[in-house]
Amino acid sequence: MNAKASKFVLPATLAYLLVSAVLLRAQTSTSGLSGTVTSLSGAAVSAASVTAKNLNTGQSASTQTDGAGHFSLPQLTTGEYELSVTAPGFSNLIIKTMLVEGVGGTIDLALTPVPQSLPNAPSSSKTEPSLSDLGFTPEQMQSNAKEQALLDKRTHMLKIHQKLGLITAAPLIATVATSIGAGGKHTSNTDRTVHMVLGSVTSDLYFTSAYFAIRAPRIKGTETRGPIRVHKALAWIHGPGMILTPILGALAYQQKNNGEKVHGIAAAHGPVAIVTAGAFGAALLSVSMKF
Repeated sequence: MNAKASKFVLPATLAYLLVSAVLLRAQTSTSGLSGTVTSLSGAAVSAASVTAKNLNTGQSASTQTDGAGHFSLPQLTTGEYELSVTAPGFSNLIIKTMLVEGVGGTIDLALTPVPQSLPNAPSSSKTEPSLSDLGFTPEQMQSNAKEQALLDKRTHMLKIHQKLGLITAAPLIATVATSIGAGGKHTSNTDRTVHMVLGSVTSDLYFTSAYFAIRAPRIKGTETRGPIRVHKALAWIHGPGMILTPILGALAYQQKNNGEKVHGIAAAHGPVAIVTAGAFGAALLSVSMKF
């Protein structure tokens, strides 16, 4: 080898060794990944399976969350990773993240609960409306994480509305039953008072139930159909009736206490109350039956 060639061999060899050392170090450099797994409500999800797969090498590492929802995957080769999280009762979550040498990765993950109500469940086995009965489509029952919190709130408020509606039926029936004694020819002030108190309790429960239905968040694209459409239509009957009935009842109560015969618009108290009670009962049946 002549002197001129040797001038290039040594620098080239040094450059090769330097590049090889950098590549080797890049291939073996490690970092760590840790974080917390929770539900959308912020509750810790324990025993969730967390798997990190290196998209460059195909190697993967797995662990489980502890009681506080924490997980840790130390000694991971740096690079781009696909992170998958699974837990019973929750939809699977898959995201991508990048691990950089010397910088530990920290990530918090929120899982979406799997809807419990099945859209095709037989009505005979249900004690309350399913989400499909309340107007939700199957796509909305598998909504993304951003919309799930709004969907959960609407479902919760509508279930409260339905339960309060069922509770309201009890004093409503009692009010109708006591109306016979309160409006007859030989009635006492006690009979009328009991009827009036039961009517007041019915009205209070009714409007509390209506509040949860009115204030429930609206989901864009929700189609009103089937039983819920009938349920809403009947509300235009029993809603005004629940407002008008106590007013007419107060007038009739005053006339009776004055020794007068119920007359004028107060005489419509009975018929309006019957129509209102009938519409309310039909509204309850509409969401208890599948058609």
